[in-house]
Amino acid sequence: MTPVVRFAPSPTGRLHIGNARTALFNWLYAKSNGGQFILRYDDTDRERSTQEFADGIAEDLAWLGIRPDRVERQSARVERYDAVADELRARGLLYPCYETPDELDRKRKRQRARGLPPIYDRAALDLTDEERAAFEADGRRPHWRFKLEGRTVTWTDLVRGEQSIDTASLSDPILIREDGTYLYTLPSVIDDIDMGVSHVVRGEDHVANTGAQIEIFEALGSKPTGFGHHNLLTTASGEGLSKRLGSLSLKGLRDDGFEPGTVASLATLIGTSEAVEPFAALEGLADHFAFSKVSRAPAKFDPDDLKNLNMRLLQTLSYDAVAERLQEMGVSSDAFFWETVRGNIATLQDTALWWQVVTGPVEPEVDGDDRAFISAAREALPAEPWDETTWSAWTKVLKGETGRKGKSLFMPLRKAITGLSHGPELGRLLPLIGRKSTEDRLS
Repeated sequence: MTPVVRFAPSPTGRLHIGNARTALFNWLYAKSNGGQFILRYDDTDRERSTQEFADGIAEDLAWLGIRPDRVERQSARVERYDAVADELRARGLLYPCYETPDELDRKRKRQRARGLPPIYDRAALDLTDEERAAFEADGRRPHWRFKLEGRTVTWTDLVRGEQSIDTASLSDPILIREDGTYLYTLPSVIDDIDMGVSHVVRGEDHVANTGAQIEIFEALGSKPTGFGHHNLLTTASGEGLSKRLGSLSLKGLRDDGFEPGTVASLATLIGTSEAVEPFAALEGLADHFAFSKVSRAPAKFDPDDLKNLNMRLLQTLSYDAVAERLQEMGVSSDAFFWETVRGNIATLQDTALWWQVVTGPVEPEVDGDDRAFISAAREALPAEPWDETTWSAWTKVLKGETGRKGKSLFMPLRKAITGLSHGPELGRLLPLIGRKSTEDRLS
């Protein structure tokens, strides 16, 4: 089957790295098998959903390299949901319930106290017409639950293999709130049917929902989609990332200078049997992705891994791949400069520091004990033209004249020329800086 998948975020905020994992799994699965990727906005929450957030989600996906084949909005399909809901009501599969949240909470607590599972007792099914009318007259509005069959539902999960859920162990799911708005479940199933979705790929926190959703598919006369439930990202200590994702939004990571390939590679490969390697493009990453490689154990995420992976990715990029962005940053460099500094940067923005070192001005750092040596070094500067051999020729002369060697020879020169105690090879930096600028810094 040619897969058709969907990524269905709510436009109530920006995407974070956990969302990116799900979006990437869907996209990579579809594109590796010649399928389609649908971006479907779950925007039925009219108070919280905004166009600004929808635009932000599209921007975040494009930054990762994901370009949907179709874009859908649930807010444009409410009439369709209403029609299906009416059909389910007429068949007795969608029934009204009048309990308040407090009343439901008290019921659950009593059930737990008696050692019973805290599932809904279907008391609403026993209400008479008079009792329902009394609730309505009292100002109560019903929420609507789907009546489960209470049977064992099975499916073959793309990640977890053979799975089964006894829906008798579940509460009848609420599909429509008291205010008439829809929760995610019913619109999602209707859309998956109407849009020809073949596989629903999502986090393993949705496994428990799958049994009820399969029953809804079948109640609507449709064969259920396939399902794949992947492991979730956690902290290194095993905690969920939900409370820490503010700093891990894709926009935040982009603003911090991380490459899209870095984020995509880590979000995809962590928690799989594949080594986490950096891929600059999703096409390369697709060759290393398969659901059979996804672990059942949580994927432990450490933000420091992003930093290390970003450095490794930058070292693989050619000058042509970064030239336009460097020019936008005011770094009017060439391939030689990029190849010189790319091993010493954590983000592309760091190149600005080394461009400043090359073009100046810099504040030379010279210790008192090194002043005579720096003066001698200035006098021994070779004539131009300079190339990559200039540094070794110059320091060889200085070693013979001063007796210095090793760190006592190289470090004072580095600090005087660049103002720093670390950085790219001076053999490559020196011809970029040039003789006149080097002489001025040694003065």
